[in-house]
Amino acid sequence: MIALGDEAAALALGARLAAVLRAGDAVTLSGPLGAGKTTIARGLLAALGLEGEAPSPSYAIVQSYQPPEVRLPVMHVDLYRIEDEGELLELGLDDARYDGALVVEWPERVGAHVFPDALRVTLIVAEDGSRGLTADVPAAWEARWPLT
Repeated sequence: MIALGDEAAALALGARLAAVLRAGDAVTLSGPLGAGKTTIARGLLAALGLEGEAPSPSYAIVQSYQPPEVRLPVMHVDLYRIEDEGELLELGLDDARYDGALVVEWPERVGAHVFPDALRVTLIVAEDGSRGLTADVPAAWEARWPLT
């Protein structure tokens, strides 16, 4: 497990992800409410060049970022409100990966088979409030993980 000491550590992890993110990548972020999923995504987007605060896509479901706003197109997706896997077709997530990347919060709402090649990050909040993460690393990410 990798320890995440505070919000700054979560933002820094997002920045390290951004440094190795490529077109075609998917990163999923799982964990309980308040664990730091959106904070990691914000760190990633800021490191890709986004100025200002990235809004949580909780209500919009998808927040899209395109150059010149960021160096790589990114769709930040929050699946918390998705009730049926069929709703994903309407979001156009597969098309987004041709020239950009996906950052997906709450992927467990649709099942692991939907993003089989994703870097799967799971955030954990311990009883003492400390946070950490584990990762399921697919072959495409092996040379890039663990992040330095």
